[in-house]
Amino acid sequence: MSLDPVLKNFLAQLYAQPGPKMWEFTPTEARQAFALLMQFVAPKNVGVAKVEDLRGSGPNGDIPLRSYTPPHGGNAALPALLFFHGGGFVIGNLDTHDGLCRVLCRESGARVIAVDYRLAPEHKFPAAVDDAYAALTWVVANAERLGVDPRWVAVGGDSAGAALATVAARTAKEKRGPELALQLLMFPPTNLEADTASRRNWTDGYFLDRLTIKWFFDNYLPPGADLRDPRLSPLFASDLRGVAPVYLLTAEYDPLHDEGLEYAAKLRDSGVPVTVMDYPDLVHDFIYLDAVLPQAREALGAAAKAVRGALYNR
Repeated sequence: MSLDPVLKNFLAQLYAQPGPKMWEFTPTEARQAFALLMQFVAPKNVGVAKVEDLRGSGPNGDIPLRSYTPPHGGNAALPALLFFHGGGFVIGNLDTHDGLCRVLCRESGARVIAVDYRLAPEHKFPAAVDDAYAALTWVVANAERLGVDPRWVAVGGDSAGAALATVAARTAKEKRGPELALQLLMFPPTNLEADTASRRNWTDGYFLDRLTIKWFFDNYLPPGADLRDPRLSPLFASDLRGVAPVYLLTAEYDPLHDEGLEYAAKLRDSGVPVTVMDYPDLVHDFIYLDAVLPQAREALGAAAKAVRGALYNR
């Protein structure tokens, strides 16, 4: 199927903008550019009952968090989704993904807790991974005061954040940590060595470019990193049996498309329930483009419905 024509026109305008591309920026410049883009395209004016900034305990100091309470949620102990934002482990923060978290909160009925993990290159791998699992355990340990029902917790994220969610879920199983109801994995990178058709075909002009991917990982990886470390490439995890069920989004024109499907297949082979939503004629993380594409809110709403089903299916 051809690229969605509305999306094609938007991308043509985006790439026609003068100035450096993402991979030519410094990390600080890239963060500013991404924040500006999200101000224009991300969901806006999504009402929730309450938004509260918090600080959890991490391996190297406090981890900023943001809690979203759904309408009529009050202070009750609610099921919760712990959310890790995307941005290649280099860009993104609580504010860039505020609109997405509000949609997920409002439409799932869950308390969403967003995690502002440490970013590269200031904090290279495994800092983000360590923060992700630390945030999960802190939220469950402090469930009563956070208004969270610790029996019904999910993890999720988009892009790099989805990769962090996979590691948090697998670590929880391996360490007999918090029992999770769902992994919401939106456009996850699962293999840093991938040489798939989607990586080869959708290299430039499809929102996530080949050189941007390289720039992200050049910033994120320390010298000598093992690209098959499952904390970097979840596809190489030796044992996925018993991890939480998965709801996985991908898109036809996403360079990460094929590795996402490969990960879904490995999960299924390991006995893990998996639902795959593979959106035709769209690109990586199209859920950002709420102001451009009606499919963005539709896909995010469907993801929120899956979260609701997993957390309230008692």
